Amino acid sequence: MSKKKKFISEFKQFIMRGNVMDLAVGVIIGGAFTAIVTSLNKDILTPILGIFGGTDFSNLKLTLGSGENAPILLYGNFITAIINFLITAFVIFCLIKIVNSLNKKFAPKKEEEEVAPSTKECTYCKSKIHIDAVRCPNCTSSLLEENME
Repeated sequence: MSKKKKFISEFKQFIMRGNVMDLAVGVIIGGAFTAIVTSLNKDILTPILGIFGGTDFSNLKLTLGSGENAPILLYGNFITAIINFLITAFVIFCLIKIVNSLNKKFAPKKEEEEVAPSTKECTYCKSKIHIDAVRCPNCTSSLLEENME
């Protein structure tokens, strides 16, 4: 197989992996979700905040220099982007909390795994001793004979 065909074959294998497809779907849904959050901020929250603060963030700007072609620093748009990010992060946080709580509620309960015992009972004095003990620390009986039987 030529290097070109091998490269294309490896690329096909990479692109068809589940993780890459999941990532692509996540990016598409994330883009749509970002549009929703941007609209929520721009069309609903910013005007409400404008009532209380008297300022629409998207109109905040600073002209650097003078003249018709002077650069303009649109820091209001940056503030709007920060608000969009915080809203998006908060909504995603809430969604993940809800999904995790539903998973815990409806997930099948796991049976607790049996833990190997760490102690055993001395056959002579009936006290609890370490599982690896060869002599009882209480009655000093040798426990090697038990293992021989």
